[in-house]
Amino acid sequence: MRYEEFTIEGRNAVLEAFRSGKTIDRLFILDGCQDGPIKSITREARKGDTIITFVKKERLDQLSESGKHQGVIAYAAAYEYAEIDDMLKAAEEKGEPPFLILLDNIEDPHNLGAIIRTANQAGAHGVIIPKRRAVGLTATVAKTSAGAINYTPVAKVTNLAVTIEELKEKGLWFVCADMDGETMYKLNLRGPIGLVIGSEGEGVGRLIKEKCDYNAKIPMFGNIDSLNASVAAGVLAYEIVRQRMG
Repeated sequence: MRYEEFTIEGRNAVLEAFRSGKTIDRLFILDGCQDGPIKSITREARKGDTIITFVKKERLDQLSESGKHQGVIAYAAAYEYAEIDDMLKAAEEKGEPPFLILLDNIEDPHNLGAIIRTANQAGAHGVIIPKRRAVGLTATVAKTSAGAINYTPVAKVTNLAVTIEELKEKGLWFVCADMDGETMYKLNLRGPIGLVIGSEGEGVGRLIKEKCDYNAKIPMFGNIDSLNASVAAGVLAYEIVRQRMG
């Protein structure tokens, strides 16, 4: 599957995509363009969770595959997003305490795809990503997940911090991957849990970290200071699995 398949260009095509209920992750519009069709497209985009970016013509020409963008290009999600409630329901039906993986600042589609694959194998009930500063469910993500995207639901939320608060009220507690945290083997990671993973460079944002109950450190003995985000997710997810099985 190539990402281009989910790139929609031209006013009618983009408007049609919105009206048919397709999930549009990002919309690029020619800066300063304010005519009727563009206004209709912008109105449709604002009803959903679409990120709208106004760009210069050169940028659109660069993004365009067909050369006929008419001032508008949309990136559609390759897969539908799920609801968090469905993840909690799935856990309940299996008689398992909820296990969710939340991602902050993950912008690389290969990382997201690999994390969805790990989430599936580790028995997590779902993956939650934020709307901004995050990659969406692109075709590259789908491909890297090696089919796991068909089984592990992914939800997209406007505000990760608020989502954590809401899930805490439902009995979940949160552990955040953090190099300054406590060694993961010393923590009790049983029960209903949300595992929060950030990007290699920035880690988990300060606000999100403050919302977490524990900071977990992966012991490292090498010469560099961090693991790839998807590897870190795998290591911590499997410590949760180990403790659950114990």
